[in-house]
Amino acid sequence: MKYKQLSFLRDVDGEKTKEAVEAALEKYRMYMLTVPDEALPRVTQTYSLVPPSQTNAFHSSTESAVIRKVDFERERDEYMNRIVRAVNRLTKLQRELIVRRYMSTEEPRDYDVYNEMCISESKYYRERERAFYKLAFALRIEVYKDY
Repeated sequence: MKYKQLSFLRDVDGEKTKEAVEAALEKYRMYMLTVPDEALPRVTQTYSLVPPSQTNAFHSSTESAVIRKVDFERERDEYMNRIVRAVNRLTKLQRELIVRRYMSTEEPRDYDVYNEMCISESKYYRERERAFYKLAFALRIEVYKDY
């Protein structure tokens, strides 16, 4: 019976799914570190032929920059919360592995992580693969094979 429950895993492209999860975790790391320059208000004066409007149909560059910044922060916060919720559903070992390796501002090597965790290299990679599958399904970013 268990075989039938997990038979859909045969259709998952492991390598592409791993790439999707790593990309999602890298996006998380980048969200931790960056705010794009274009989201900052412009300081230089600009001239425009757009007539003044009382309808709020046009925004100043400062207003537009603030709107973009707020939208970006909302998107970033929602994305980061989604990742955190998915990671929190992993086992303790898998959660520690993912947090140490992918969710800090530092970028440690796999070797450093499994040595710090005092686990073997093979156990590290086995647990990381399991964690990637769980994260892929929790985040709905699994990739299926093309037949």
